Amino acid sequence: MKEYRPIKEGKVREIYDTGDNLILVATDRISAFDHILKNQVTGKGQLLTQMSAFWFDLTRDIVPNHMVSVDVKDMPEFFRNDRFEGRSMLVKKLEMLPIECIVRGYITGSGWESYKKTGLVCGIKLPEGLRESEKLPEPIYTPSTKAEIGEHDENISYERSVEILKKLYPERGEEYAEKIKDLTIAVYIKCADHAAKKGIIIADTKFEFGLDEDGNIVLADEVLTPDSSRFWPVSEYKVGQSEPSFDKQYVRDWLRANPDSDYDLPEEVIEKTVDKYREAYEKLTS
Repeated sequence: MKEYRPIKEGKVREIYDTGDNLILVATDRISAFDHILKNQVTGKGQLLTQMSAFWFDLTRDIVPNHMVSVDVKDMPEFFRNDRFEGRSMLVKKLEMLPIECIVRGYITGSGWESYKKTGLVCGIKLPEGLRESEKLPEPIYTPSTKAEIGEHDENISYERSVEILKKLYPERGEEYAEKIKDLTIAVYIKCADHAAKKGIIIADTKFEFGLDEDGNIVLADEVLTPDSSRFWPVSEYKVGQSEPSFDKQYVRDWLRANPDSDYDLPEEVIEKTVDKYREAYEKLTS
């Protein structure tokens, strides 16, 4: 049996090259504030992988995606065991675009802090008088650069994203920038509508796109997981407050309240986090 080693390890994932395709493996690691925490959140990797698979299937009518299979039977023998079961996704190889495509449907987090000071979010002027967690008149696109582990993503303007892509793709860079902006908002709107019917508000999220061998844009990476999104329960939503959430905001809040923790979570925080992830998955996918 051929053995495989990761060709790349991110904050929470490992990437394996099988020749024709890649296999993305979601570990039980968890990150916050650009740090990998010392703890493992048991079961988190399976939940994230299956949630991404659900969204990829739901959005195929809007944009093609890189998912081939989440069944280890479709993968080399090395991956057909409990270590990889449920947490692995066989995907097409793509040339990834160096832009994180962030969409915000509600004003919260760093966007709220910026708005209070300047009335702007990532350079975009918003209406006066908005309150914390309020729904925006329409979703806004606020791209960023993709940082290496341990570094911060940098918020950029749409115009800057055009410049970056035109430098890489002189003939099609502007077209790619416009398309990923439009696709980001279209995918968000469809998925947010679905989630709302299931009792969950998707406040914001991020997407990543790549190019296939023909230069077509393909949705990739993870999609609408608690690691890449803010999920709020509709039943507890109230404008003017910081919302309870199904995502890792609970972890962020605990770390802020315990600055001397050295990124080491107590067991009860870990248990509550995975419970929130599981509840979100079950609500969204029925």
